[in-house]
Amino acid sequence: MAAPLAGIGVAELSGEIAVRYCGRLFAQLGAQVWRVESPGPRVDPGYGDWLDQGKAIVSSAEAALEALASSGCDRVLAAAGQTREAISQAELLLAARREAPPLLALTWFDPRGDYRDRKANDPLVQAMTGVAFGFGPAEGPPTLAQGHAPQIVAGVTAFIPALAALMGPSPVRRIEANVFEAALCFTETGVVGAIAYGWEARRLGVNRYSPTWPCSLYRASDGGWVGVTALTGPQWRAFAALMGRPELAREPRFATSLLRLAAGDEIDAIVRKAIARRPVAFWVENGDRLRIPITPALAPLDLPDAPHWRDRGSFAPLEDGGQGPVSPFRFTFDGERRPRPRGGQAGPLEGVRVADFSMGWAGPLAARYLADLGADVLKIESRQRRDWWRGWDPSPDADPPPYELPRNFMAVNRNKRGLDIDLSSASGHAAAAAIVRAADVVLDNQGPGVMEKLGLGPADQRRLNPAAVSVIMPPFGASGPLAGLRAYGSTVEQASGMPFVNGRPEWDPSMQHVAYGDPVAGLYAAAAAMVGLYARERLGGARVEVCQVECLFQLAADAFIAETKAGARRPRSGSRRPDMAPSCVAAAAGEDAWLAVALGGDEAWPALARAIGRADLADDPGLATLAGRKAREDKIEGAIGAWASELDARAAAEALGAAGVPASAVVPVQELFADPHLQDCGYWGLQHRRYVEDHFVPQAPFRYDGERPPLVRPAPTLGEHTEEVLAELGVSAERA
Repeated sequence: MAAPLAGIGVAELSGEIAVRYCGRLFAQLGAQVWRVESPGPRVDPGYGDWLDQGKAIVSSAEAALEALASSGCDRVLAAAGQTREAISQAELLLAARREAPPLLALTWFDPRGDYRDRKANDPLVQAMTGVAFGFGPAEGPPTLAQGHAPQIVAGVTAFIPALAALMGPSPVRRIEANVFEAALCFTETGVVGAIAYGWEARRLGVNRYSPTWPCSLYRASDGGWVGVTALTGPQWRAFAALMGRPELAREPRFATSLLRLAAGDEIDAIVRKAIARRPVAFWVENGDRLRIPITPALAPLDLPDAPHWRDRGSFAPLEDGGQGPVSPFRFTFDGERRPRPRGGQAGPLEGVRVADFSMGWAGPLAARYLADLGADVLKIESRQRRDWWRGWDPSPDADPPPYELPRNFMAVNRNKRGLDIDLSSASGHAAAAAIVRAADVVLDNQGPGVMEKLGLGPADQRRLNPAAVSVIMPPFGASGPLAGLRAYGSTVEQASGMPFVNGRPEWDPSMQHVAYGDPVAGLYAAAAAMVGLYARERLGGARVEVCQVECLFQLAADAFIAETKAGARRPRSGSRRPDMAPSCVAAAAGEDAWLAVALGGDEAWPALARAIGRADLADDPGLATLAGRKAREDKIEGAIGAWASELDARAAAEALGAAGVPASAVVPVQELFADPHLQDCGYWGLQHRRYVEDHFVPQAPFRYDGERPPLVRPAPTLGEHTEEVLAELGVSAERA
């Protein structure tokens, strides 16, 4: 692959995972990155090597900055995090330099809020953002997932505004992002729904999430596993017939996904019995034929050798053994060159036009990031084929129209202009072609082959506009034996290996979200569009393929490396982690109230033991080390549980936090709007829109020189800007 970010230099001044992953993205895409050999958190050496692939390792921050200054790179950046101390040290170093690069400050929390000094780590961020609350058995406890997903998500989130800031002639001096807000990508849409409708999160059980059912993993007759999602009516009818139970599709009790979810145990037993009669290949091949989202589900150890991922080259050997995932991007630069965006008052992408043909969550979230950066995003849908997230209500003529009310749609489509264009008609196709000709970026996450059938696939886009950056988001990639499989965000998680890493050993492979793959793919697609725009001046217009399952491989990289290096599956351990002790969830006072505690080092252990009234444990030399505490986890967790059981979860977390112990209440989604830190930081923005009047939406999880990008306009009503945009392009609105 060409080096699209050649000419960029990055000095990576601290060693936390989020910063290192952001630096990895720059390095893998062709930038020169100098990483300071700092201690950082404890990570497996193989994982650390993967994070640092392509970087030069230097001994000090001064050496990194000197290398940056003498490199000849025409765009430079310094990155530091995630503690306030690390940021302050970087600021002092940069202040002493006559020509200092802009600073990317990537912290755990926005320093303006209530949590500015709170200790944090990946499992605690899961607890704080609402992800952990829904994962686990209905009776509890909630479960903390493994790995470093919050920090990896933060790394790619920070990459997007950092690269944008390097495009214009006068880059900003400071780019800010934080892990907490970045990880809210999984739950922010649920929060705005809770605000509007009074929804409350409930754990429904392992592999059971509203509103989709069936949506789980099942063992086939050959011992392998398949992931199944049947959300829509046609999918359920086809799946019922495939199971040999066509009468289920005629049963009124199972007519909708929510009704099937209400009968979850009954449906689950039927599906489990049916899947067990046939091998994995039967279900995958017939699912593909019938357009049902069904995927093979493999553990990290087995995925690198699976034919599809082997053919795609999705994994590569590491120097010290094991295999790690490669970049989820595939770039083909074969178009006309255009200057980089110059930016303006609206942001670094002012003057960039985006043709957004995407629907649902992943694609619209990617386009929202581009809109936040100042791009003019044109959201294209039609009355005949509305965005999925407007819903499937059969009463479109009601007042107000039901499709204008969903808050999740508003959350991911703000700051865009909306067009009503029927792509299946000749006039609509002509209007869409005019938009593509005028676009800098064309984005879609349609099902395999849909855009090609409409005459608007990447090859058509290249013919209409050779300078365009065409971003496609096929769930399994555009090549390989599984390339045509249909998928939702649930399917992507089922295929990613993560269900074999998370949860307790006695559970079936376990999903942690109803659509975990969607927001992650959206972030990577936004990053890919940014890279294409940056490189277009030197390499020309591009076709960019972002494989959604490969995006989740990035989040599970530590598991892939550990299992392939050892040549064995790593046993699942619930909320416990190999690098932490204790790492647990304990019941607090009240209904469904829980406290999460996760210690990543030895320093906080005595403070934890004394805070829970167990000085005897604090003074026990056998518990002073991680190994000693791992050997007695049951006793430690029992002591924490006994202490927490009489306390409010937030009060318990605050007491531990005051003692320097990483802890948090396990927060349900509906409590995130009132979260004091998010309120302090102004994370929830107020907008006014026809049909719903005032409503709240999430703001951008990054800042330039202390300011968030503005909320320019609410999500468009259907076709709100059709005439306006087509008039700008010289196309008659009547023809669309």
